[in-house]
Amino acid sequence: MAFKILFHIIVICFGILLTPTIFAQDSKQFIYQGFQQANLHIDGAATVQSNGLLQLTNYTKQLTAHAFHPQPLNFSSSSSLSFSTHYVFAMYPEIQAISGHGIVFVLSPSMSFPHGVPGKFFGLFNSSSDFMPSDHIFAVELDTIQDYEFSDIDSNHAGININSLISNASASAAYYSDAEKVIKSLNLISAKRMQVWIDYNHKNMLVQVTMAPIEVPKPSRPLLSLHVNLSEVLTDTMYVGFSSSTGSVASRHYLLGWSFAHGREEAQRLDLSKLPTLPRYGSRGRKLSIGSMILLIVISVIVVTIGIVFYVIRRKKFEEVMEDWEQEYLLQRFSFKDLYKATKGFKDKELLGAGGFGKVYKGILSSPKLEVAVKRVSHGSGQGMREFVAEVACMGRLRHRNLVQLLGYCRRKGELLLVYDYMPNGSLDKYLYEDENPSLSWSARFKIIRGVASALVYLHEEWEQVIVHRDVKASNILLDADMNARLGDFGLARLYDHGTNPQTTHVVGTVGYLAPELTRKGKATTSTDVFSFGVFILEVACGRSPISLQGPNEETYLIDWVYECWKKGAIVEASDPKLGRNYVVEELELVLKLGMVCCYPKPEGRPNMRQVMQFLNGDNALPEMVPFDTKAAHTTFNNQTLGSYPTSSEGNFANVSYSSESILHVGR
Repeated sequence: MAFKILFHIIVICFGILLTPTIFAQDSKQFIYQGFQQANLHIDGAATVQSNGLLQLTNYTKQLTAHAFHPQPLNFSSSSSLSFSTHYVFAMYPEIQAISGHGIVFVLSPSMSFPHGVPGKFFGLFNSSSDFMPSDHIFAVELDTIQDYEFSDIDSNHAGININSLISNASASAAYYSDAEKVIKSLNLISAKRMQVWIDYNHKNMLVQVTMAPIEVPKPSRPLLSLHVNLSEVLTDTMYVGFSSSTGSVASRHYLLGWSFAHGREEAQRLDLSKLPTLPRYGSRGRKLSIGSMILLIVISVIVVTIGIVFYVIRRKKFEEVMEDWEQEYLLQRFSFKDLYKATKGFKDKELLGAGGFGKVYKGILSSPKLEVAVKRVSHGSGQGMREFVAEVACMGRLRHRNLVQLLGYCRRKGELLLVYDYMPNGSLDKYLYEDENPSLSWSARFKIIRGVASALVYLHEEWEQVIVHRDVKASNILLDADMNARLGDFGLARLYDHGTNPQTTHVVGTVGYLAPELTRKGKATTSTDVFSFGVFILEVACGRSPISLQGPNEETYLIDWVYECWKKGAIVEASDPKLGRNYVVEELELVLKLGMVCCYPKPEGRPNMRQVMQFLNGDNALPEMVPFDTKAAHTTFNNQTLGSYPTSSEGNFANVSYSSESILHVGR
């Protein structure tokens, strides 16, 4: 009997000597001095070599690997929440100084990660992961790729992660030398063995991560410390192990030994002399690195080429033309890049209107914060450009409360961009003809008429040069935020010094507003502007366009309509029906009669704009008008000529008109 008992004792002792130090599920600790008989739960690329070395990844790209202690651990009580672990690892990069991606120590409620992807996700998460507290994952990463998405500090760091790949605490790989009293850096991909200690004290709710080279004992100071209550992270049963991955660049990740303890136990110290040896680093690595380096060089050349092409295209996109003589003109010049950003790339949704010479876009400048209207004007870059810029500069010097202010310009090859004050209420014609806009009261209309008259007085008499606008009409009157009239579209203006007759070579304007002598002689004068102003104020008072189409071949002229009402002694009947009886009779009669006076067929019979202003202000009484044949005031063109000019038929007005469309002429 005694012999039998002794035999059983010998067998048990012999079995213990042969079995690795691995404890059962309900035990508090385990230790692996190599992994040959560890019976780990491994998947992915993980393998255990014949000498007990655990290789997680190899030189294949886009790999994942997992290695877990097979038995779950009990963390159900507060006394069991504390834990400590000690392991030794090494990373062999395929290409020196470049590695991917790293090793992660993990506490997880599961050993299976079917949705984990390689690369920056370490085989634990994927791009659609929500990183929720319900994941119950505690991890310590050794990361060798800096990923800005996860706020990585560098490409050589350790981090404490809770339910996320964004570290709660991180630091560049390093250790404290107790002998030298200094912190020394570590290179994770040096292909050298390194030690890691991870300790969690639940009483203090403190996680500490410590690192050191293989020959250095555990330093007295940790690399990382984080106060956290892991009872809110860990479930009653958890699995402990490692996850690893490679990405577009590969590495071999090795574990040589690992000990773990939880509760109040401390992880056993690894006997470093019993750990398996690492393979020689360099032979295969050098072979692959040559090919990989060639690949990297090719990729670098492609990237640099793409970068250069992108730079050239971007520079071309925002390229401007600037010549020395432009410095002579004191007009602000905007950069095309600023205007491009302000108009959101000249998108159609920012389009305010379009004309024969270009499109107008709404824009918001960032500095200063200002709403603007930007008109792109096509123009040849050869002869005449200097004169054109000179004229634009002259326009920029005009200052009047009833003029649309030109703020500056930008010049590119083949086009100019003109920057104006933005008028939020658009053009006047929309309020006269479009039903979706509110009807203008008489007081608003009278205010607009006086504002436009004041602007024309300024252009004709008060500036240093006489400016003939040449296209006064409702669609060229813009309304600011307070519904004040702003005269725009100086593209048809001609500048000439006081006392000099204007010389023009062709008729430009809008049919219905053109003075009869302009179509015969082709000479624009301040008197032709007065005629256009007369048609304009009749249009505002009557709510009708200068020429209305009654049938396929029948036209009705606004001047004829008002004149007939005047002859009947009921001129106010010509007023806009939208006004009803809501107007001042004396003002309405004044505007209608003044409009007819301004439309007198012969220029010498018309008042000038200063006299017009005096009539509107009540400073002078309007003289009696001599009856005239209104047909003499009609604009006459042959069919060929008429087809080349805009008409004033209702509905054919531009939406908004900020422009500088003509070549302005200055002369004595």
